[in-house]
Amino acid sequence: SAFSKCLNLTEITIPSSMTSIANRTFESCISLAQIIIPSSITSIGEGAFSGCRALKNIIIPSSINCIKKLTFSGCTCLSEISIPSSVSSIEGYAFENCVSLSQIEIPSSVQSIEEFTFSGCTKLSEIFIPSSLSSIKDGAFFSCEKLTQISIPSSVVSIGKNAFKKCTSLTKISIPSLVTIIEEGTFEECTSLAQVIIPS
Repeated sequence: SAFSKCLNLTEITIPSSMTSIANRTFESCISLAQIIIPSSITSIGEGAFSGCRALKNIIIPSSINCIKKLTFSGCTCLSEISIPSSVSSIEGYAFENCVSLSQIEIPSSVQSIEEFTFSGCTKLSEIFIPSSLSSIKDGAFFSCEKLTQISIPSSVVSIGKNAFKKCTSLTKISIPSLVTIIEEGTFEECTSLAQVIIPS
């Protein structure tokens, strides 16, 4: 939390001599609008940029293999982010309440969408899920109100509780044949859902 709550910090350039960003380093730096992460950085800690409400876009270098818990949680102006193919894990709550994020592409290296990863991303209307994905955890897309459709790949074997709860614009969903249990609240309050395809 080296720079946590530095309320007037607007821009920072991280030198190439640095190799990691610790947990909560820039947490609640509410004026931070621009940051350049060099390829020398191999680890970004939990909640490193959480609550950076002015941050609009960020480029994650290909030296990163994990987006940890709460990394971008509450970055309410974040509208664009590129996740490199080097990333194999996106942990829980990573993009929680990123209310300006409208689209995201998950690389094929990722096998699981963890709990509440995109919960509260109320403008998220388009998401690209790779065929490598095996599980969608609890609350992964909870309250993604603009999500009209999502293609769940046939590789998925489990969908967690409340995974799509309150996705009020979702109109159609197809359950992959490998899924044997639809958990509690998975599609609860999906008020526009008109078609559900469940394999026999």
